[in-house]
Amino acid sequence: MTKTGFVSARRLSAGFHDDVIRPLLGETLYAAGLLGWGSDVLGYDTERSTDHGWGPRMHVLVDAGDVERITELIEAHLPMQYKGYDVRFGWDGQEPVHHITVKTVGEWLDGQVGRDVSDGMTIEDWLVTPQQQLLGVVAGPVYADDGRLQRVRTALSWYPDDVWHWMLACQWSRIAQEEAFVQRTAEVGDELGSRVVTARLARDLMRLALLMARAYAPYTKWLGTAFARLGHPDGLDRDLVEAVGAATLEQREKALTTACEKAGRRHNELGITEYVDPLPRQYFDRPATVLDAGRFVQACLAKVDDQRLHELGLVGGIDQFADNTDVLSNPAVYRRLVTMYEE
Repeated sequence: MTKTGFVSARRLSAGFHDDVIRPLLGETLYAAGLLGWGSDVLGYDTERSTDHGWGPRMHVLVDAGDVERITELIEAHLPMQYKGYDVRFGWDGQEPVHHITVKTVGEWLDGQVGRDVSDGMTIEDWLVTPQQQLLGVVAGPVYADDGRLQRVRTALSWYPDDVWHWMLACQWSRIAQEEAFVQRTAEVGDELGSRVVTARLARDLMRLALLMARAYAPYTKWLGTAFARLGHPDGLDRDLVEAVGAATLEQREKALTTACEKAGRRHNELGITEYVDPLPRQYFDRPATVLDAGRFVQACLAKVDDQRLHELGLVGGIDQFADNTDVLSNPAVYRRLVTMYEE
């Protein structure tokens, strides 16, 4: 069978499930979906994606007593190709294998987020689990479900309010810590430094916008795509483009403070805190114009009831203080950091 043009992995795997997996499982109770790692889980794959670790794949979640039987059944009856794509594939020198993974929900969660959280997430679990790993649970399409998967996806769909409000405070704090540096670095002739600070602030504003929209942020490659898909009728996206591309301090500062003002207005529209004036202002007696984002920090903290979160300071969830792929993509590594959140 030959390929007839690009089709997303979501659609390809849906057809593979209906044509191959579902008939094999018969009356077995199970759930199945395109879950875990990969651009295709997020729906961001393109034809370019097909040259690297791409093809029909899914997780099949069954009872513990069915794992071995279903694994052997699938292994014995998989076709070599489906719709012109290899069913067994590898990448970067890895031996080609099929990617129909059969596990219990608990086993899958242990590998995906670092612990079986079938019975719920603790505050520590929420804070130490990268948002990309949470997306691997909640973002991909589901092809069959006897109820076991939806329960978990619903529970992990978004942070509890206290955690959310605290993380908003921490994200605003990142902006408050550096917003005056755009002018200060330029003032001493550090044009590159001013541009770098602007880019950092633009990235933090993008992540803030996702947080306010109750949308988990994907890893760096797709952060801009996820931000764009929020939709920005207020023009926040254009302001950030202008800020990072500005040739002068004046243009840079104007675009960035306009973006910060719009973020402040979005915050007020949420209605989760007391109203905070979103208009930019002078940074003390220095010649810098800023939002003074610390005011939003305090407004968010005022809505956090859990004393444990207050005692943590403003360190943030793992995505707000760690930026290393080898940490954020490896549950065995990032789970070690849970101790910083424990009493």
